[in-house]
Amino acid sequence: MDRPWFANYPPGVPREIVVDPAESLAGMLASACQRFADRPAFTSLGRTISHLELDVWSGRFAAFLQKRLGLARGDRVAIMLPNLLQFPVALYGVLRAGMVVVNVNPLYTAHELAHQLKDSGARAIVVIANAGAALDKALPGTAVEHVIVTEVGDLLGFPRRQLANFVVRHLRRLVPPFELAGAIEFDATIGHVLRPEPVTLGAADLACLQYTGGTTGVARGAMLSHGNLLANVRQINTWFRGLSRPGEEIVITALPLYHVYALTCNCFAYTELGGHDVLIPDPRDLKAFIRELRRWKFTAMTGVNTLYQHLANHPDIRSVDFSHLRLVSAGGMAVMEATARQWQAATGKPILEGYGLSEASPVVSINPPQQQEFSGTIGMPLPATDVALRDEEGRESAPGAPGELCVKGPQVMSGYWGNGAASRAAFTTDGYLRTGDIAVMDERGYFRIVDRLKDMISVSGLKAYPNEIENVVTMHPAVLEAACIGVPDPTTREAVKVFVVLRPGMSATADDIRRLCREHLAAFKVPKHVEFRASLPKSNVGKILRRELRG
Repeated sequence: MDRPWFANYPPGVPREIVVDPAESLAGMLASACQRFADRPAFTSLGRTISHLELDVWSGRFAAFLQKRLGLARGDRVAIMLPNLLQFPVALYGVLRAGMVVVNVNPLYTAHELAHQLKDSGARAIVVIANAGAALDKALPGTAVEHVIVTEVGDLLGFPRRQLANFVVRHLRRLVPPFELAGAIEFDATIGHVLRPEPVTLGAADLACLQYTGGTTGVARGAMLSHGNLLANVRQINTWFRGLSRPGEEIVITALPLYHVYALTCNCFAYTELGGHDVLIPDPRDLKAFIRELRRWKFTAMTGVNTLYQHLANHPDIRSVDFSHLRLVSAGGMAVMEATARQWQAATGKPILEGYGLSEASPVVSINPPQQQEFSGTIGMPLPATDVALRDEEGRESAPGAPGELCVKGPQVMSGYWGNGAASRAAFTTDGYLRTGDIAVMDERGYFRIVDRLKDMISVSGLKAYPNEIENVVTMHPAVLEAACIGVPDPTTREAVKVFVVLRPGMSATADDIRRLCREHLAAFKVPKHVEFRASLPKSNVGKILRRELRG
């Protein structure tokens, strides 16, 4: 199909990519560890492990699952960890054993955790001690037989007594008491010389259950195969191959690895490149985060709008050396124009915005690497990816008209785990994944997300999109953050309401906000209601949660 974006692809990027049916993530790891054995693989909390150590430790973890716990190929193993060295060791260990990774947010409540464990049928879980109390409450009624507990300080190389002091001084107050009778210490899983039983894996084998949809209802497990994830890795690395230098990349990973964005774009993609992944366990501690940035001649960074916004506004950001940085990408939520301007002014580097979702492993489109300024678009579809905009009747939208973004490609999931009805509803009759996002395409083949289908506001039948209104409101110099929703209105059915967080020491009134909006927006989009707040509710990766503002 001759789509307009092909004419604007970066030089040398093909229309298609190929994943051999015999390939797997485990094979990709083995190849990378052989080629880059002495190169750093991951750093967290000051400790760095090489690709060789990653190979050895993940192999021992795989052998422990197989031989000591008696788990079988295809069994689900949950990983409930922040960005610590234990994460990639466990992740690759599970995959090498032929088992399926179930990524779990370590901030989940017992209720949320219980649903995910029951739905996935996980037989084992690797959990950070800080979440042990929640797991204690969640375990009854699940299929979990084995619990592996790790402390934040594990794998940091401290002698046991020094480690105990480290935990007591810095961490014990953050660990509520729990029982978890029979739990295994993480050190025991890699403190042996067992070798894993070889498992023949291919692209069709299931690799991950990536739970999604919790913001709109019960979370569902997107079934991502080795081929889905490898395809997305190849798509990403092909797109950016003009910027990447295998064996030399240092990527900053502030987003959690249990989130599919960081899992694929940081962990898997940079493993294939022999890259060095610097894990940030707590990016909310901006002072510590910036201190870590000062340590490295980092070449790449991923993030979401709020992360770049808070960094750009921090007084210490100008002490960081950005001269080696070649790639700054953003996804997960819309990037505000004001944030992009502030970031580029502070660092000299543009943000390349992309678009993705868990069901697509996750990346669907991204801006080209040669772009020098923020575009306000999500770029073009990646190689082997087709995107169609569909109207309410399922027909392709007219050129320039908005429509639901629907995607087809090798990175798209096969469906939701154990949920045939939801799987069927997720796809069009001709096999395109329905994303629920409304987009428009320009004549070059660049896409722009207008908003979520469910977030669209109908003001007297006219469509108002929260992203557009939020982008204008954050142009005000006193505004730090904004969120927009529709609220019931007796005259217009719905009215626009914005929630505004002001910058410290600055002021603005509701009339100031409306005046700015009237300059840039049609009258029906100007907020009828303006509410100032000290903060806005956010997800674990910093996405503003409009649903909580609706009450």
